This record gives sequence, structure tokens and C-alpha cells, in this order.
Amino acid sequence: MSLSPVPRGVYPSVTDISPQALAERGIKLVLADLDNTLVPYKVTQPPPELTAWKEELESCGIRLFLLSNSRKPGRAQKFAEKLGIPFQGHSGKPKKAGYLRAMERMGVTPEQTVMVGDQIFTDTLGANNAGVAPLLVQPIRLAGNPGRYVRYAVETPFRLLGKRRPFL
Repeated sequence: MSLSPVPRGVYPSVTDISPQALAERGIKLVLADLDNTLVPYKVTQPPPELTAWKEELESCGIRLFLLSNSRKPGRAQKFAEKLGIPFQGHSGKPKKAGYLRAMERMGVTPEQTVMVGDQIFTDTLGANNAGVAPLLVQPIRLAGNPGRYVRYAVETPFRLLGKRRPFL
């Protein structure tokens, strides 16, 4: 386990991550961040392409699990229910405890798990700390919060390094 902020690849979106390729790597569980990873902030309905990706994961024997830090009451739960997947809110990323709890619930090991997220200092750092391969996606939308622009700018060197070491 490492405290590295470098992801294992940078992908345009979650739907660009091949379920077949994940299955070939022995992956059984995809932990996924919610906001700006699966959908933009405030979106409450899973779009058809996300639902299709989840179904393709399942057809490859992989479960999708929502691992969120969202503090909005019920946000993660309601979205996960609509998508038909298990969830864990208030996960405390980047602390590894949330990752370990999720994997224990699902009966998998870190080697059988990947984390898909849009942020280096929560999703990637926490996944590496828990021994889980972190797959970084481009944030869906930056608009609305000036702090996001600063955070993503600071993450740029780690994103560039991550592009050089793809998982898939």
C-alpha cells in the first residue's frame, strides 16, 4: 500500500473503461465516486449510458458500488437505489477505512477491486492507500465552483503521470 497520488491511467469517462478488460484483469468490484465521476453535481437520475455500462459490468461478473463522500442527506442512497447498486455515503475518502469497509461488504480483496473517481486527493490517494488500483476519469463538469478549477490545476502533474501508467 502506498500514499501515492498517481492514478493507474486517466480515462475520458467511466463508460470508456472496458468491463471486459477489467474482467480479464480479475476485477470483481468497481468502487465509483458519484459527483463529477458518474454524473454531474446535482444530477439525480442515472443516464442511459451509465445504466448500460453498469449492465455490461454485471454481464462480466463485476459489481458496481457507489463510494461517496457526499454530505447531502440521501444523495448517494437515492442515486444508488435508482441505479440498482449498493452504496456507502460519508466514506471519508482518502482514509482507507471506507474502501476496506466497502470491500468487506462485497466479499472481495483489494486485488479484485478498482476505484473510479475524478479527484486525485480523495479518490486516487485513498485507493492507493487501501491497495486498490485507482482509475482516474476526467471531471464531467467544472462549472459552478471556482475552487474546483484550482484543485484540478494542482492535480495536473499527477494526471499526466497517470496517463503514462494505464491499468487497462
